[in-house]
Parts: sequence; structure tokens; C-alpha cells
Amino acid sequence: MSTGVTITSPEKLKQPNLPKADSCVLVILGASGDLTRRKLIPALFDLNCVGCMNPYFQVLGIGRTQMDSEEFRKQMHDAAASSGDSRNFAEDRWDFFAERLHYMAGDLNDPALYEQLKARLAELGDFAGTHNHLFYVSVPASLAPPIVEGLGKSGLNQNDKGWSRIIMEKPFGRDLQSAKELNSTLLNAFDESEIYRIDHYLGKETVQNILVFRFGNTMWEPIWNRNYIDYVEITAAETVGVESRAAFYEETGTLRDMVANHLLQLVALTAMEPPIAFDADSVREQKVQVFRSIHPMTPEEVERRTVRGQYGPGVVDSAPVPGYREENGVSPTSRTETYVALEFHVDNWRWAGVPFYVRSGKRLPRHVTEIRVHFKRTPQALFARTPDEEMDPNIVTFTIQPNEGISIWFGAKRPGPHMSTAPVQASFLYENVFGTETPDAYETLLLDAMQGDATLFTRRDEVEAEWRIITPIEEAWANAPAPNFPNYAAGSDGPIAVESLISGDHRGWRKLAEEPTSGK
Repeated sequence: MSTGVTITSPEKLKQPNLPKADSCVLVILGASGDLTRRKLIPALFDLNCVGCMNPYFQVLGIGRTQMDSEEFRKQMHDAAASSGDSRNFAEDRWDFFAERLHYMAGDLNDPALYEQLKARLAELGDFAGTHNHLFYVSVPASLAPPIVEGLGKSGLNQNDKGWSRIIMEKPFGRDLQSAKELNSTLLNAFDESEIYRIDHYLGKETVQNILVFRFGNTMWEPIWNRNYIDYVEITAAETVGVESRAAFYEETGTLRDMVANHLLQLVALTAMEPPIAFDADSVREQKVQVFRSIHPMTPEEVERRTVRGQYGPGVVDSAPVPGYREENGVSPTSRTETYVALEFHVDNWRWAGVPFYVRSGKRLPRHVTEIRVHFKRTPQALFARTPDEEMDPNIVTFTIQPNEGISIWFGAKRPGPHMSTAPVQASFLYENVFGTETPDAYETLLLDAMQGDATLFTRRDEVEAEWRIITPIEEAWANAPAPNFPNYAAGSDGPIAVESLISGDHRGWRKLAEEPTSGK
């Protein structure tokens, strides 16, 4: 008789039929940039290897760097071969894929380029037998408006022979006003249904599984509310510094880079009401309702409910690292935050009184992104006279990266004659159960865009609702005295002040410097 936990073997878990992308020409605007090498080409290559791409697809890269298609293919070959995201690399597979890669050098701010692009698309469309066009704007959003305008003025946004869609990279503006201006520029050229604002976190398997876990399991759906949940803790921690992104980071900071999109999206998926269907408008409408329930903070609330930090010199992974102000390209008096922690309140019927604590930072001791849902403790009278004065509360953890999966902490009796309890963990890891690596988020999102499924992309009103939350915080910080940066050492858990942000008995941040041996 088995006394352990039984998990269905991978052999019994049948993979569903893989979806097929529509035939199209994918145009990467800004193709000589880092994103194309690291993410887009490896993702497209893997989609082709597993049979999700139409065999007649074409990819046209456009960038400032002067090179021909052969040089572009060579660079992309080296990138795909060395990419940790490329799961299926083999030379014979690459040869088939490389035939579909093309490159045009040009200035994306030059209107004449878009007339050349129109002619090139006609050639590729005739060759591939498709006139569907997917434009991927692989540049920072601040540089995107001239590209969108160029596509519109040249008529590339209109397509009588097929469809035209555009993918935009985050951040979608710097504040509420710039987000509105960017949305206006986009909507002057494209219909909202043709605009795909990409947040790669939404393509991760565990992020999507939050909805299945919440709404597809009877044991969780009835208790996912203020009556049973004490608080929610969301963390996105990185061990790396700014690396080669100093110019971007000096302009952006952690609040804009991580909280204004990624982490607010995780808040929304954790807190949203059940949508009437798993389609784009139904899911996104419920997320918008969550954002509308988070009231913008006053300057006084910003002072009480936010902490910002900047890392100084320290030790990460046993190696000394410089402080942020010593990084190449960073001002020695920089006020840019590399760490932020905030307390949000979702003021609706389900979540009244339940705080959502969110933190993100660079040069922390562990690389992890997770959502930890802390449940209220049960009455302890039953165990009052046992060796354990208290039992730990239950915790459900969604690990977004690395090692995507879900774990549950609960109390159990220790073996022996005495009533003694201990917290134990039940875990589910995608790779262990399904016997395969999860696809990279960009694979999922690119495939969805080519199929016309916008469920995992961000809608215009979502973007503006997120900035209504973030902009007052940025403004309050700009008008307040700067913290005494640096205020945490690289390799530490962050500023000391963050510990006082979470208040109440049995509450606290997960310690990042060590693996938890309990739910705490």
C-alpha cells in the first residue's frame, strides 16, 4: 500500500496537438539590437523546430547596422546556437530556418525606408504566398512613435490582401501622459485589435497557470478571498546589476522597469475575478477592474507605503561586485532606484483589508520571481498544550522563474508518540511532471500574435490604469528628499527599511539569502 504522494508519470500526460501559426512575413524593426539575438530569433527557431510555424513564413530584419542577409544569418546562427532558450538547435534544422531570414539596413526615422520596405514585403509575400504582415517594434517605446508613424504614412498599416498587426515592447511610456500619447500614436495607425503590447511575463507557463489553479480547482476557488487570505507577497529578485543597460536604467529605474508592467500584471492575475471566458477581452477586462480598485497613493501614503533603494558594493555569488554608482555609464550622484518595495491595497469586496506587498531589485542574493499567498492561521486552541505552541499558516507559492511550478506549505504531525507538528511542502514542477522544458515566454507570445490571439497581451486601458497607479509614486519621489543612496549592499536582501513595511503578527518577507526550510 502506497503512503506517498502519487504524481501521474510523464508518459501518461499526452501533449495536445500543437497550434499552427498563420503564414506571414514577420518584420523586426530594430533587428540589430540585443532582443532579436537573445530572444526573438531563438524563439522563432524553436517554434519552427516543433512544427508551429507555417513552412512558408519569412522574417525580415531592419536595423541601422550595415550588413547583408548572409551576415545577418551568420550572427543569428551564432546567437541561436549559444542561446539557453533555444532547446532544439541542430545545424540541419538551422539551414532550413536560415533560408527564411532576410535583412535590410536603414534608418527607421527616414520615411523613405518605409517605401523600400513596402516593395520588399511585396517580393517576400509573392515568394511565400502570403500577404499577412506582423511588425515587431524591437526598440524602446520612447523611440517607437516615428516607426509607427512611418508604417501608417506609407500605408503598411492597411492590408487589403491579408492582415497587418504590430507588437510593441514595454515600457509603454514613462508616465500616464506619455502612455496616453503613445496609445494615441498607435491608434492613429492601427486598430486596437491589431496592437499587441507584449509583456513577456504573461507568456510564462506558471503565470498562465494561476488562472487554472484559482478557477479550475474546487479546493481553492471558494477560499481565494479576504476571509481566508492574510496577505500576498510578490517578489522579482535579480542577482545581476545593470550590465550594459546603464543608459536605459538611469532613465527608467526599477519602478518603471518592473512594477509598472510585470509585477502589476501578477497582482492582477492573483486578484482578478473569474472572466466569463478565456479570451482576450474577457480576461483583460477583469485585470482592468483590479487596477481600478487600487487607488493612487497620496504623497503621505507614498512615504508610508513605499521603500526605494540603490545597491552599493558587495558580494554576489562569492564574487565582489561594484555599487550602482560605480557601474559604467552611471552618474556618481545617481538618484535612480535599483530596488523598490510597495504596499498595495485592492479596495474591492473580495480583497478589502488584504495587503499586497510587492518588491523588486537588482544585486540581490537570489534570482527568483514568485507569488506567495499567505493564508490566515487556524485557531490554535487544539495545539495549545503540545510542544508546538503555534502552527505555521498555509502558503501557496507560484514560482515564475527559475524552475517554474507551484508549492503548498501545510502543517503535518511528526512521527512519534507525541503531538508535535512541522510545516511540510507539496511541490509541482513543470519539467518533472510533464517531462519537458517549458517553452520560452517569447515562443508563446509570438505564436499567439501570429494566430491573432491577444489574451496574453496588454490592452490600452490596462496600460493607462497601471500608470495611474505608478505616476503619483514617481512624482512624490521626485519632490521628496533623495534617500541616502546607496542604502543596501549588493548581495543583501535590500534596504533595512523594507522590513518595517510589512506589519502585523506572523507577517514578513521571505528571506532571499537562503532557501526556506518552512513556509516562512
